[in-house]
Amino acid sequence: MSTSTKRPHPGDGDLADGNKRPRSNNASPAPPSKPDIAKQIAEARARAAALVAARAPQAQSAPQPAAQSPAEAARAKIEAMKARVAAATAKAQAPAQQRTASPMPAYQPPEFDEGLTRARGGLGIGLHPALMGDVGQAGAKGKQAIQPKFATTMANRRAESPVQRPGKEKKQLDLSAPSLEELRKDPNYDANLAAQSGLRNRHSRQLVFNQKGKYIAQASALRRQAALEAMKRRIAEQAKKVGLDEDNEKAFLVPAPPDIEWWDENLVDGKDYSVVEDPGKIKIDTADSIITRYIQHPVLLEPPQEKNMPPPKPMFLTKTEQAKKRRQERNANHKDEQMKIRLGLVPPPPPKVKKSNLMRVLGEQAVKDPTAVEARVNREIAERAAKHQEENEARQLTHEQKLEKLARNQEADAAKGIQVCVFKIDNLSFKKHRSKIDMNAKQLALTGITILHPRMNLVIVEGGPHAVKFYKKLMLNRIDWTENAMPSSVREGNKEAEAEFLQATDEKGELKDLSQNKCQLVWEGEERARAFRRWGSRVCETDTDAKDALSRSKMENMWTLAKSMK
Repeated sequence: MSTSTKRPHPGDGDLADGNKRPRSNNASPAPPSKPDIAKQIAEARARAAALVAARAPQAQSAPQPAAQSPAEAARAKIEAMKARVAAATAKAQAPAQQRTASPMPAYQPPEFDEGLTRARGGLGIGLHPALMGDVGQAGAKGKQAIQPKFATTMANRRAESPVQRPGKEKKQLDLSAPSLEELRKDPNYDANLAAQSGLRNRHSRQLVFNQKGKYIAQASALRRQAALEAMKRRIAEQAKKVGLDEDNEKAFLVPAPPDIEWWDENLVDGKDYSVVEDPGKIKIDTADSIITRYIQHPVLLEPPQEKNMPPPKPMFLTKTEQAKKRRQERNANHKDEQMKIRLGLVPPPPPKVKKSNLMRVLGEQAVKDPTAVEARVNREIAERAAKHQEENEARQLTHEQKLEKLARNQEADAAKGIQVCVFKIDNLSFKKHRSKIDMNAKQLALTGITILHPRMNLVIVEGGPHAVKFYKKLMLNRIDWTENAMPSSVREGNKEAEAEFLQATDEKGELKDLSQNKCQLVWEGEERARAFRRWGSRVCETDTDAKDALSRSKMENMWTLAKSMK
């Protein structure tokens, strides 16, 4: 019996005596003795000779193939491939019972030599089977490789046929739908749902052909309808050009008075005022009367004119007070900037060098090179001026922004109330006067009309208080109504220029005398809403035409008022 306490090291061979191996100075096992190279080479040559001797009888027994031509060799290769394909096809078409009936041979793992898997050095731990490669197949006999106790892939799992316990056979799930008889026996069966689900037998429908000329008749009806709509639009456009609108006709219709007013319906027991003479028909002292001893106080409403009142103006300061206020604000802002610079929130600004403080700011540099310092100061002055100009241009509004701002201001002005002014002008034969009247009215977003008549001309404008005030100053003060000049070229088709009383020259070709021409304010006031939709002008040869043009906006009385003025 051995008295060694340690398992012998496999690399020691016959030298193992059970004692502990000596260690080196580096705290690792001492290297084994030097192997005999010549002995290992001799053993390898002996094994190789044995393998050659084992294969020699097989090679001698195999018949030597006869020499073949390249074509015959290719044909033989093709026949062999066809045979392999036929064998594989027959194997695939074989029934599954035959394939499963013959059990497959059990997997025999290759034998390997444990000595080959042993590490060459270190702690003597063997290699993993996956890292062995072909070594395990050529290993020694008598030992088997480790096999996994479970299927490694899903295909292997399906191929496995586990042993069924008696009485535990697995039944296949029946996914077929119930039959029609089973459904009808169900107490919850609904025939309507059966028809929708397709349980009833489907009956094919017969073919129904369209009658000849069906779609031709439909197309003809559509064409007649389109022609009727086009004719209606054409009539409406012609009526609009002539000036006949349905709204104007309805405006002249006076509604008939009701049989009884709504405020008297609960005081009279009847449908009209014919029962007023009967005291029993008047419900004043009766129990169902709406007149009681109680007093009803109406809800207090704010006066509507107060929303148009201008806001209170701030108190005006004198020149001295304004300067003092600006100085205090400037000092406060300067102190805030200094505080930010001290705290490091804002970088300190560069020194502002001017020609006046040149020597004080840049004393030594100015003395050493005055030319360069002066050029530097001039450059900084130019940069500050350019920066100031760029900031001003950046703050300016674009053309579109200016138009939007003007439109907002005009709407806000019109929301304060609609002011109306009526002007009477003796003569408007000078084209420049007419263009000023039209252009300023359109720019101020005013609505109204200009009536051009041989004896007098009437201008009616309406809009916001600010716009009407500006237009009033234009008409009464700014325009020189006595001015006249030779006309320029006139476009054909211009009705105003074709009229004789609107030409700047008389029959003899001389300029008309406008020294007595003047503009008078006929009437001004405030209206609840605009009477005109847009600004325009109208040439009227007679008083009837002028009144008809103003009657649409219910302003015909202004023509009578202007005509009565001297």
